[in-house]
Amino acid sequence: MTSITCFLRRTASALLLCALAAAPLRAAPPHWIRVSSTHFSVVTDAGEKKGQATALRLEQMRAVFAELLLKTRLNVPVPIESFALASAQEYAQTAPQQNGAAEPGTFLSGEDRDFILLNLAVDDSWYAVAHDFAAALLNYNYPPTQPWFDEGFAAYFAAIHLDDKQVRIGDPPPSTTDPLSSQSWMPIPELFAVKAGNQQTPQFRAESWLVMHYLLANNKLSETGNYFDLVQNRNTPIAQAIAQAYGMPAAQLDQAIKDYFHALAAPPTPAGNPPGVQTIPTPVSAENFATTTTPVTENEAAALLAEVRLRIPDRRPQAVAELQGMVKAAAAAQVSTDNSIIHRALAWSEMQDKDYSNAMQELSAAMDLDEKDAWVRYYLALMKYRVGETNGGTYPGLANMMQDLRIVLDWYPEFAEAYNMLGMARLQGGGANSAMEAIRAAIQLAPRNQRYLLDLAQAYMAAKKWEAASSLLVRLIGSSDPQVAAAATRNFQDLPYLQKYGIPPQHPEDARPAQASNPLPEPPRGTAQKTAKPAVTPTPSPEDESEGQTDQPPQQPAVDKRPPKFLKGRLIAVNCSQSPVAIITFAAGGKTLHLRTEDYKSLLLIGPDQFSCDWKNLPAEINYKEGGRSDGDIVSLELQK
Repeated sequence: MTSITCFLRRTASALLLCALAAAPLRAAPPHWIRVSSTHFSVVTDAGEKKGQATALRLEQMRAVFAELLLKTRLNVPVPIESFALASAQEYAQTAPQQNGAAEPGTFLSGEDRDFILLNLAVDDSWYAVAHDFAAALLNYNYPPTQPWFDEGFAAYFAAIHLDDKQVRIGDPPPSTTDPLSSQSWMPIPELFAVKAGNQQTPQFRAESWLVMHYLLANNKLSETGNYFDLVQNRNTPIAQAIAQAYGMPAAQLDQAIKDYFHALAAPPTPAGNPPGVQTIPTPVSAENFATTTTPVTENEAAALLAEVRLRIPDRRPQAVAELQGMVKAAAAAQVSTDNSIIHRALAWSEMQDKDYSNAMQELSAAMDLDEKDAWVRYYLALMKYRVGETNGGTYPGLANMMQDLRIVLDWYPEFAEAYNMLGMARLQGGGANSAMEAIRAAIQLAPRNQRYLLDLAQAYMAAKKWEAASSLLVRLIGSSDPQVAAAATRNFQDLPYLQKYGIPPQHPEDARPAQASNPLPEPPRGTAQKTAKPAVTPTPSPEDESEGQTDQPPQQPAVDKRPPKFLKGRLIAVNCSQSPVAIITFAAGGKTLHLRTEDYKSLLLIGPDQFSCDWKNLPAEINYKEGGRSDGDIVSLELQK
């Protein structure tokens, strides 16, 4: 080797080393990421590929559920947050445990959201959540039924098998057929008569699965809908309803289902599938599946997992301590590691203890960190709603509460509880018609929530729709929820008094010490709006009146009895020439109104921070009362985006 060759090689090696030294180090991939698909968001530390695979399986389960129920659109009235954890140890520290162990997958239902937890150290761990996931979707998308239907459908769904291209469905869940082979059967009328909340035995679960398998295989869901209409709406006895809906006596249906079970136990067909089992193309394949991936910081991931642990009673004290430790660590760090998730989670915990003062402090801190966090807005509104429920239905900070709920619904348009709270806030603001609109949206999204029906009855009463209110209350008196039944009974008994005098009677249990109209300090968010006052005040009940005077109206303050009306249209112009009086020109449906407010600075606004005399040609919603010194008096104004 010549000296020149050696020199060139040494030079090339030196240049290569210099180039490597000068090149920037490639950033390590984030430990935590969020993989988002059309309907799901998966937070994971197992890498993008496994995060995408998890999101695909969840989308497939959702689509298969819709096909089984013949639904083109599914309601999911609470957000679902999913976590796919690479470490079995970290999963075990988060998921609930029974007998010292945790299932490989967990579905946690909550009033504000649902959580899916998956242990990716176990293959196909999503199978473990299929039953509870189906039960939740059924609860959101099917009218009230009997327990056998819900359990049977969830068990049937739980046995699906998925891969990237096809779905196999109809296999029995593990151990389901054992009780059917070895024990005496419950007659079908007896199975259908099992009440919600009763202990569900293995025999009940097995028979429920078999009945659902039979109904789906024979396309009898429509007849089943007729059966539930007869039993639940017309009070038809179960045996008679079976005969009318299915076209056969209960004993004949019982025998048909037993014969079907024996057919399922036959050997597999030559095609390879056992009887009653079918394989279909997947409605969501890997080829047509798309996701987006965003990084999640270590601190955010830790806070999100602690937020989940708060929902598990046995883990809640530990989760609170972890979150409080994060706050202290962030305060001590030179580079802040604080985030809104920590404070909104602590606020949720404080609300469970009804410590609304500390909850408001946490939410104020969360707002300072991220005013765009929709959960912070939701919890601000929820806290006011709960305070109002204990304060005679008077919600503090009404205008801000409605504004926060509109922001939440822009973020998640299917949030049923946000619609219902918005409806009740509108009702306090004097808008019975707009309240009914919002509450009906909540009912459409969550048809089994009877509390929403009770709130709709209150809106009917406020709008003087007496027949509609009476019919709905009679229906709710028979509710399986004792609180709903008791409230419906009381409201129904109060209807004649309310209809005669325009105000409900006061009951002894209604008496409570006077409370401040706004006990909760608001976090800074611009010019504060005045809170609307209650339209009426309680009065003594007829029993408190002296004899012979029961037909006289009770003493009460002067009340504007004009019914509020709701309109959706456009704000054309504002005339403030006689300030503080303002005349608002409003157009809707070919009709133009000139509506008056005596003091535009006190007008209840939803959306803007303060009133402007320069508003022109803006989409808006209003509550108003006809007549007065112009076409009407405006009660509230909501500007649309």
